[in-house]
Amino acid sequence: MTKKSSKATPRKPRTDALRNRERILEVAKEAFTRRGANASLDEIAKEAGVGAGTLYRHFPTRDALIEAVYHTEVQKLAAAERKIAEAMPPVEALRTWMLLFVDYIAAKQIIAPVLNTFVGGASKLYEGSRAPIHGAIEALVKRAIKSGDIRKDLVPFDLLRAVIGVSSVATSPDWQQSAKRLVDILITGSRPVK
Repeated sequence: MTKKSSKATPRKPRTDALRNRERILEVAKEAFTRRGANASLDEIAKEAGVGAGTLYRHFPTRDALIEAVYHTEVQKLAAAERKIAEAMPPVEALRTWMLLFVDYIAAKQIIAPVLNTFVGGASKLYEGSRAPIHGAIEALVKRAIKSGDIRKDLVPFDLLRAVIGVSSVATSPDWQQSAKRLVDILITGSRPVK
């Protein structure tokens, strides 16, 4: 007689459950961006095409949903670096990724007040996002420097600081358009002097 292991292997989520989760996160990001962190969870479920029970099964609390949206955005931003770098010339890849970074900041600004209410504040969440974002910008800048499209003395994080600076002093709802224009100015200003 064989003895059964007391540790059960967790089942992989079903494909439809994964699709539902991804759709909820996508809709939640849009809802939080448009209506703020207090957007109705029932409306998010409805827009995602799932029942409220499905939403709560994946995300038992508003905080859990907001945190998941934030983590998903960080993961997308980090993964985008590799995809963009493979598909575009170095300087265009850098520009495209920085435009995505502006969108990431917009999502982060909307949910930041709620993230800050977590026990211990949002610093732990933000710390976890720092490494993948720094790694992405460093890889893109290094590639653009190697191709000769960007000056050798450019510090990758300076580009992010400039965009973050614009977003942190933003008082108008069109700050994103301003930040995106700044990306083009930064790229132009980072070109080697000839």
